[in-house]
Amino acid sequence: MESMSQTSFANQQSVAVLGGGPGGYEAALAAAQLGADVTLVERVGVGGSAVLTDVVPSKSLIATADAAVAISEASDLGVQFYAKGAHGKPLKPEIAINLAAVNKRLVALAGQQSEDMRATLLEAGVRILSGHGRLESPNAIVVATGPGGTDFDRIEADTIVVSVGASPRELDSAKPDGERILTWTQLYDMKALPEHLIVVGSGVTGAEFASAYMNLGAEVTLISSRDQVLPGEDGDAAKVLEKVFKRGGMQVLSKSRADRVERTENGVLVTLSDGRTVEGSHCLMAVGSIPNTRGIGLEEAGVELTESGHIRVNRVARTSVSNIYAAGDCTNFFPLASVASMQGRTAVFHALGDIVIPLEQRKITANIFTAPEIATVGFSEQDIENGAADGIAYKLPLAANPRAKMMGIKDGFVKVIARKGSGTVIGAVVVAPKASELIFPLAVAVERRLNVDQVSRVFAAYPSLSSSITDATRAMHMVNMG
Repeated sequence: MESMSQTSFANQQSVAVLGGGPGGYEAALAAAQLGADVTLVERVGVGGSAVLTDVVPSKSLIATADAAVAISEASDLGVQFYAKGAHGKPLKPEIAINLAAVNKRLVALAGQQSEDMRATLLEAGVRILSGHGRLESPNAIVVATGPGGTDFDRIEADTIVVSVGASPRELDSAKPDGERILTWTQLYDMKALPEHLIVVGSGVTGAEFASAYMNLGAEVTLISSRDQVLPGEDGDAAKVLEKVFKRGGMQVLSKSRADRVERTENGVLVTLSDGRTVEGSHCLMAVGSIPNTRGIGLEEAGVELTESGHIRVNRVARTSVSNIYAAGDCTNFFPLASVASMQGRTAVFHALGDIVIPLEQRKITANIFTAPEIATVGFSEQDIENGAADGIAYKLPLAANPRAKMMGIKDGFVKVIARKGSGTVIGAVVVAPKASELIFPLAVAVERRLNVDQVSRVFAAYPSLSSSITDATRAMHMVNMG
């Protein structure tokens, strides 16, 4: 028997989704669940670049790096590794990274995830077209399919959702060649660990890959144009990460701008704007991304773009054209896979008349997959200093946590930000292994407007890293007394 929602929406609406990344996938799935006639157009594979060349493979690489660190630091916990040599004498083995095998696994995992997502959509009744699509009008998409894109399909739809993602930004002075000068989508072709990887750009992508390759055993130089890594992020978190980077042997060049990158006979030469040079075996360009919005008929359909080419959307992912929505990195909202997924669902719910909750940037949980990870939600301490929020921040070092001591964790903290007077939790920062998991209860507190006393009364297992959250909120008991 059909559900009430399926009965009310079936055969009433047609939805066309351009782009099968996290936003497009969720939009198509939600629309099918609501009984709409759904067509998804994707040119590289379901999951898009997020699954095939970005989020899934990069985080899998980071998981391998985390495993390498766990092995190398096991001796601190009393675990020692030895191999037997001549006459049974113990030999301390070295950790070796087979990057070719690692990358083969990453690509296979990404492909499997894409196939699983494709199967889910087909099972839900979504029609999938492989090819390059563009808007012909506010109500139609034309798709170039077949060998060489010589065949064309035309899809008419009541609602269109655009989720075409973004691509690595390329500089003429540092043109990627896929061999020595690389974007993050080209890293997985390397057969051996780079002897010396120079990372240009210290934002999220640059910091994550610099952290991963350092922990895999490569020499790494990180070039940052700002005075700290992760500009715009929590200052205390950036300081912890820089300390970890330098302790691990990474060279961090702050306030340094790369002017050009050139190939040499055996590697690369990076010339900085002040004339200094840095030589390495490979260079990763992590200087941002550009939306894939050119040449797909958006302007002709009346969709408003920003100067940077991003699609302007409101809090329900609607564009300037009433029946066209957009989700993901091609929009001007927030470039996270989780946000793209939420935008995709929100767009469809709004278009088809289901219950919808407009998105709020202040409630978005973000995570940086360095080692340690950095997770944030809500208002920042900088917001308090700037007067954007009337609050108090309390930071509790993770080293004081008994479970952290047991696990040998020395770096990190939990920072809770609460509103003065009410004690309502309005923000948080967690720097820790698996901070992406630890931030969730604080994200719930921000979403549900819980105060510090309410959070502190939740029983946390002892010993556990999560008890640092209750310890921090207990220390803030007096905040709600003015």
